[in-house]
Amino acid sequence: MSHTTASTTAPAAGAPAAEPPEAAPPIRRRQRLVDVVVPVYNEQHVLEQSIRRLHDYLLAEFPYAFRITVADNASVDDTWDVATRLVRELPHVRAVHLDLKGRGRALRKVWAESDADVVAYMDVDLSTDLDAFLPLVAPLLSGHSDVAIGSRLSRGSAVVRGPKREFVSRTYNLLLRTTLAARFSDAQCGFKAVRTEIAQALLPLVEDEAWFFDTELLLLAQRSGLRIHEVPVDWIDDPDSRVDVVRTALDDLRGMARVGRRIMGGTFRVPVSARTSASHLPTGMRHQLPRFAAVGVLSTLAFILLYALLRGAMPALVANALALLVTAVANTAANRRFTFGVRGRSDAIRHQAQGGLAFVIGLLVTSLALGALHMTAPGASRAVELTVLVAANALATLVRFLMLRVWVFRTAPSSGGEDESPSPEGEFAAVATTSPSAGPTPDSDSDSPTEVSS
Repeated sequence: MSHTTASTTAPAAGAPAAEPPEAAPPIRRRQRLVDVVVPVYNEQHVLEQSIRRLHDYLLAEFPYAFRITVADNASVDDTWDVATRLVRELPHVRAVHLDLKGRGRALRKVWAESDADVVAYMDVDLSTDLDAFLPLVAPLLSGHSDVAIGSRLSRGSAVVRGPKREFVSRTYNLLLRTTLAARFSDAQCGFKAVRTEIAQALLPLVEDEAWFFDTELLLLAQRSGLRIHEVPVDWIDDPDSRVDVVRTALDDLRGMARVGRRIMGGTFRVPVSARTSASHLPTGMRHQLPRFAAVGVLSTLAFILLYALLRGAMPALVANALALLVTAVANTAANRRFTFGVRGRSDAIRHQAQGGLAFVIGLLVTSLALGALHMTAPGASRAVELTVLVAANALATLVRFLMLRVWVFRTAPSSGGEDESPSPEGEFAAVATTSPSAGPTPDSDSDSPTEVSS
């Protein structure tokens, strides 16, 4: 059971002053409100300095009303005492305490109950330059975008961090792009914002309560056709970070596998209106593309392995043809089942025969690429041959997808018509039927928050 303790709430920073009683108040729009959540766990040493710095910055530089919410998720040091003191001393700060750990759990609790126009969060160490905050939330307040993220991996960002963290971050985001077709560049930067109604529509389908929460939310937003805005940030690594990199990486891999299963099952999306849909692709294609990409990645890896094994016993052109033939047959079968949803043996031979034309095109493109390589660099290594073949295959893959979609499987069912936009009254149906704070939170009965507001 939860309970809330609150004193009289001061007006949010930037709110318009009240008109005198004798003057008729002008008609005006309500001041837009941004709720900035700072999740913390055992951060007594840095919390006060960071919150005061953030509060002062927003008062001086941020043109919208704001509220800072310190979300203490089960700290065992004096973090909660520091947080409640800040609430008493700063006019636009409140604090929420949860009895269970998990950054995702803390964000879920605050975002689900927020009355702001936009909900955001940032790490307590304020590693990201605060000058990026207005560019982060402005597209959401204007209605142009639905989700916004800070990116340390996009052009224009300036990042200072060690090689280990850099390698882990880039590898993780590469895995997201290759296995789950993520189109955003940086899933883990602790600097994100979401339109509140969007967040409250997505939260019931986000299962993770810890570090994978961000990634799952972004993947769900992308799969639902929402607009994700990226802001290059200046970011300096916190040397005092106590994140267990190995454990977090394993949890992330498990999360990716779980999300992948939900994507394949067609259950990983929420209904959104046509206005918020970021895609104008033909029906079914938004779901077919990532599945085709996943099959393509596996096919490419199999091709590389087969070519490397065969190349030692035969010429490059023959090894390429055999490896391409084997993987093309498997690729057509996999795309038939997983990408285009065709089941059973009916027309399987015809589909393979038609897919054979795509194989011929791929063979022609890769053979020409090999021939050009051997003419210009007769002594090229096998590694260079493989690189050229993979690049040529990428070109052939685009042609292959178009052929499979518009010719081979043109009568096959799409992903259940999931790309068709629901009616406007169906927008955010998940919120209409589910409590905003609901969702797959097995420990919710023991998640007893205590809230203190200024």
